[in-house]
Amino acid sequence: MSETLETDLYERTKALLEPGEIELAGCIIHTDLSGREDLEMHDLTVAANEVIADHAGKGETYIEAGNDDTDFSSNQFQGLTLDDEAFVWECQQLLRDGTFDLVFYYEAGVDQTALADDLAELDGVDRVTQVP
Repeated sequence: MSETLETDLYERTKALLEPGEIELAGCIIHTDLSGREDLEMHDLTVAANEVIADHAGKGETYIEAGNDDTDFSSNQFQGLTLDDEAFVWECQQLLRDGTFDLVFYYEAGVDQTALADDLAELDGVDRVTQVP
C-alpha cells in the first residue's frame, strides 16, 4: 500500500476515535488477502473477534453483520457480548490497493501492544497498526 493511502487510512481511523459516549482505541489489520479471498477475510474477522474479546475481558461474544441492521453498511460488523449484547468492538472491512484492511474500534483500556502482537500472529495478517 502506498504511504499516502496508509497515512489517509490511519488519519481517518484516528478521527473516528474522537471522544464520544465511550473512549475508544483501535487498530488496522493490514492483510495479504486479495479481494478474491473474502472467505479467508471472514475467517480472519472471526479470529480477531476472539482475540479482541479476550483482551477486553468481556466474556463470550458474537458477531452482528452490517447487513442484519439498517444502521450499518454491508462491510461493517460488531462484536457484542452474549450475556447482554454490550459493545465489544466494531469493524470495517476495506479493500485497498488490492488487499483487505480490517479496521477495528474497541473500548480503550486494553493493552494495545499485547493486543496488536496477538492479532499479528493470525493467519493472513501482514502487520497491525495501532491507533491511539
